Amino acid sequence: MNTALWIAAALLAVVALTGGVSKAFVPRARLAAHPGGAWTGERGDGFVKTLGVLELLAAAGLILPAALGIAPVLVPVTAACWVLLMIGAMITHARHGEAKFVALNLAYLALAAFVAWGRA
Repeated sequence: MNTALWIAAALLAVVALTGGVSKAFVPRARLAAHPGGAWTGERGDGFVKTLGVLELLAAAGLILPAALGIAPVLVPVTAACWVLLMIGAMITHARHGEAKFVALNLAYLALAAFVAWGRA
């Protein structure tokens, strides 16, 4: 069970790190041109960059507390916050008719719920 939780948390951390780097450092116009990025054209730079920074923090929060043994309660808290983020992402992608991204976000949500439950 512990191994499965580590794998799930690591997968989510990679997703959060990738999304965070792209949102925090790639210009919004380039993000909007990519599949699934149309929503960034409707938001301001500050919002997109803030979301990117939050995703970077989530990547750290899913791994570091448990790995270092410092405040490991932050792992399920971070995973629960990721569940909320994925609900927002699913709503956003659904509004743009991007069903495959809704399904992908649902898979991330399920992984995050598993981590939140398993590490609580």
